[in-house]
Amino acid sequence: MEDRKIIALFYARSEQAVKELADKYGFVCLKLAANILNNRQDAEECVNDAYLGAWNTIPPQEPDPLLAYICRIVRNLSIMRYHANTAKKRNSFYDAALDELAECIPSTISVEDEVSANELSRLLDVFLDTLDYKNRVMFVRRYWYADAVPEIAQRFGISCNHVSVRLSRTRVKLRKFLKKEGYVV
Repeated sequence: MEDRKIIALFYARSEQAVKELADKYGFVCLKLAANILNNRQDAEECVNDAYLGAWNTIPPQEPDPLLAYICRIVRNLSIMRYHANTAKKRNSFYDAALDELAECIPSTISVEDEVSANELSRLLDVFLDTLDYKNRVMFVRRYWYADAVPEIAQRFGISCNHVSVRLSRTRVKLRKFLKKEGYVV
């Protein structure tokens, strides 16, 4: 079913909307949550919570594209669950991806940093537009979808080392780009 039809079902407050959303994007959502949480049961709960979140926000929201909207909800819920689950311990699977980016994008919570988050988001979009297709997809798969390096390597038919090197070079480019744009790293 097309996204606009699914959204129309949400606007009509039809429970079929959630079923159609799950049928169309459930696998992607579950994979995203599982990559972050490394726990299938928690991942399933986050995906179900995301469906509830979509139900509660559509309407008034009219997301376009729907996949990005639902993935954002799943990702945010999964990260919150991840932090709750690992408050006293580290989950090396997802922490590894975060640690790789830490030298480019420091983790901060101040009000000033909240204000600059929109600017950072804009700069990341600009940076991603400068990358070729493979590097852009590898970067997004690793740092947005939290795919493991072996999964990315398999997707592109290359070695894990090749993926790691490309990601490392992309992070170096990102750091240089952010410095050039005046974003303090």
